[in-house]
Amino acid sequence: MCGIVGYIGKKNAVDVVLDGLKKLEYRGYDSSGIAVVKDGRLQIRRSVGKLKNLEENIEKRPLKANISIGHTRWATHGKPSEENAHPHTDPTKSIVIVHNGIVENYAELKSGLEKEGKEFKSETDTEVIAHLIKKYYKDTLHCAVRKTLKEIRGSYALGVICKDEPNKIVCARQDAPLIIGVGKGENFLASDISALLSYARDMIFLENGDIAELTSDKIIITDTENNVKNREVKNIKWDCVQAEKEGYKHFMLKEIYEQPRTIEDTFRGRIYPDEGRVYIEEVKLSKEDVKNISNVYIVACGTAYHSGLVSKFLFENFAKIPTEVDIASEFRYREPILNEKTLVIVVSQSGETADTLAALRLAKSKGCVTLAVCNVVGSSISREADHVVYTRCGPEIGVASTKAFTGQLTALYILALDWARKKESLSKEKLKKYLKELWEVPVKIGNFLKQAENVYEVAKKFAHKKDFLYLGRHINYSIALEGALKLKELSYIHAEGYAAGEMKHGPIALIDDDMPVVSIAVKSRIYEKINSNIEEAKARGGIIIVIASESDKAIADKGYSVIYVPDCDEFVSPILSVIPLQLLAYYVSVALGCDVDQPRNLAKSVTVE
Repeated sequence: MCGIVGYIGKKNAVDVVLDGLKKLEYRGYDSSGIAVVKDGRLQIRRSVGKLKNLEENIEKRPLKANISIGHTRWATHGKPSEENAHPHTDPTKSIVIVHNGIVENYAELKSGLEKEGKEFKSETDTEVIAHLIKKYYKDTLHCAVRKTLKEIRGSYALGVICKDEPNKIVCARQDAPLIIGVGKGENFLASDISALLSYARDMIFLENGDIAELTSDKIIITDTENNVKNREVKNIKWDCVQAEKEGYKHFMLKEIYEQPRTIEDTFRGRIYPDEGRVYIEEVKLSKEDVKNISNVYIVACGTAYHSGLVSKFLFENFAKIPTEVDIASEFRYREPILNEKTLVIVVSQSGETADTLAALRLAKSKGCVTLAVCNVVGSSISREADHVVYTRCGPEIGVASTKAFTGQLTALYILALDWARKKESLSKEKLKKYLKELWEVPVKIGNFLKQAENVYEVAKKFAHKKDFLYLGRHINYSIALEGALKLKELSYIHAEGYAAGEMKHGPIALIDDDMPVVSIAVKSRIYEKINSNIEEAKARGGIIIVIASESDKAIADKGYSVIYVPDCDEFVSPILSVIPLQLLAYYVSVALGCDVDQPRNLAKSVTVE
């Protein structure tokens, strides 16, 4: 998730673009850059790190022009560096682009261009687009962009300018947000409304497949076949804070609703359900390497630890590899049995979690193969691990993790299926089935979120309760733990997650008519057993809240508060069943007047032991 801003008009475009990028820095802050056309040539400034570094760069080497595009980056391909920072140009420096998204087929496109003698200066997928636009630039920039987009698979929001057409910006959108701000004698481009509110209130929201050409006094929108499209101009009444949150009350709620996109971004270009194929570019483990793994340790903290507990089921069921899951702060103190055939997976959103980093270093000192699942390119953990799978969730502002968790589950799911393919421990038919199940998850979450008011009603009803018990079994036991953690983090209510089969070994003594019992009872091989556990809780007077599959209509007749999620295979069900628990914790917190985005005593990244 990156931020794009563009301007064409009479103002100093550099000032406008920098101001817009400041509003978008929450979308990416590992590097930034800006490009202008002035006196028939392109000028570019790029810097690594926070946007202030770019501002200092421009102060030393001033820029001024009436047309500009800028970018603040959250890395997906290539480490944070000046070479990988946007904007990117073609070799002749006549065309420059900014890009938010993922080019799935960039490797084959790059290979073809290299055979034609083209040289690349960055590790990014974006540079491929600049080369292709130059290749097709014969008549107009708009035409060259159209031809280029027909070759690209993936997601993109693009801004393009050319020194030979200094009075226009061409932009395009596919599965990544892009907005045009409509002014008088000036027009704007941005990833989010927040970047433009200081300058324009009339906005055009581009749709998938749209290509727009902006001059200072005209906006023309077409599709990839050059058919003109009419898009509604909407007047925006949000204030700047609302706009940064895209109209959501809190960043956490926004991030919950971003999950269909972030899950898709994490698997995009890595899974091919129709072919039964998995391709994880960053992981260089061959079939023989995978077959040589004797056992796996997954090591993490907090929410990331819960993603590890889920993936234990995936690695053992799909890839048939013995797997243990450890809390990072305990791992190195128990002297685990590690050797060169052990693979240690460390999971961390930030890539800087102190205990997880220490566990990684211990594993490396014992000769283990190490792999990181991480959201931040260039972080300490991603640099030190032998292999890394990046989740593509963008910055997560809310302290309580939501989209990072489902991104981790997605990445680990893909990894488990890749190893099952390499070990041939799943048939091709089953591999296709599970890949298809994952492919359908974003749409199913999107459909569920349209009914989120059902969760709100449950939360309002029980927000005043002092204790909650969360129950799950099999692969969803971990989601019971995660649901309880979210409620504790956000609302400061005491909540415990338990394996439902353990109730008779102690927790059942706590249940009375004042305790909500939140149970995950989606369709699975242990469905009847979890229902028996729910009946036990009901018999002790417990207030029953159930997360159930939408086809399970019988459960509605039992007097429970039921939250339905779309039907799916039990092995992908954790990604779906956690969504209502995130919302439940969020709405309870709001009802109690708690600080949702910054809960007391908590920090986003724990960088000390």
